[in-house]
Amino acid sequence: MGQPAASRGRTATPTLGKAMLNKYARAFFTRVLTPFAAFLIRRGVSPDTVTLLGTAGVIAGALVFYPRGEFFWGTIVITLFVFSDLVDGNMARQLGRTSRWGAFLDSTLDRVADGAIFGGFALWYAGHGDDNALCAVSIFCLASGQVVSYTKARGESIGLPVAVNGLVERAERLVISLVAAGLSGLHAFGVPGIQVLLPIALWIVAVGSLVTLIQRVVTVRRESAEAEQAAAADAADVAERADEARDSGARGSEAAT
Repeated sequence: MGQPAASRGRTATPTLGKAMLNKYARAFFTRVLTPFAAFLIRRGVSPDTVTLLGTAGVIAGALVFYPRGEFFWGTIVITLFVFSDLVDGNMARQLGRTSRWGAFLDSTLDRVADGAIFGGFALWYAGHGDDNALCAVSIFCLASGQVVSYTKARGESIGLPVAVNGLVERAERLVISLVAAGLSGLHAFGVPGIQVLLPIALWIVAVGSLVTLIQRVVTVRRESAEAEQAAAADAADVAERADEARDSGARGSEAAT
C-alpha cells in the first residue's frame, strides 16, 4: 500500500505491490494504469487519497473475509487493492510530487495493513478455526513483523546503515502468507487437503521473522560497536593532534626566549 518509495521521497523498500508483481508485470500494469491515474488527477483526487483507499480495501479484505474462513475471496480483494500501490505512485510521478509526508504515510499504512492481514488470520483461528496454537502463531507473525520493521527504522534513526538482508522481510512475509491463504481457500470449492498450506505458511513466516529479527539486532549491535570504536579513534586522533600542537607551541616559545 502507498506510493512506491522512489516517487514519495524515501529510500526504496519492498511494498506489497512490489512483492506480488515482478518488475516486468509492474512495468506493464504501470502503462495500463497511467490513463486511469491521469483521470484521477484531473478529477482532483490526490495520491494520498488513493493510498488511504487502498489500505482500507486491504483492511476490509482481511478483516471481513479472513475471520469467516473465506480465504480465497479475502485474498482476491486484497490483491485487487494492491494495484493502488501502482496507481498512487503513478499519480505522484505525473505530478512530480515527493514529500516526507508521503513517505511517512506509506510506512505507517503499510504497518496497519500488515496488522490487519495477520489479525484476520488470528481471528479465524481464535473463532471458528478453533486452533489456539495457530492463533498464537498468527499474533506472533503480526508482532514480529512490526518489530522487524521497527529495528531497521530505529537503527537508521541513530545513524546506522542496518546493512542486512533478512531471511524473511516484509515482501516475503506477505507473499508467503497471501499465496498460501488464497490456495487454502480453494478447499471451499472442493479441493481436498489444500487447507494445510496456510498453517504451514504461518509457521514458516513466524520462524523466518524470528531469524530476521535476530539478524537485524546482531547487525545493529555490530554496527553500533564499530561506530563507537571509530568515534573513539577519531577523538583520540584529535586529542593527539591537540597535544602535538601544544608541544610545538611550547617549543616555539622556548626557542624565542
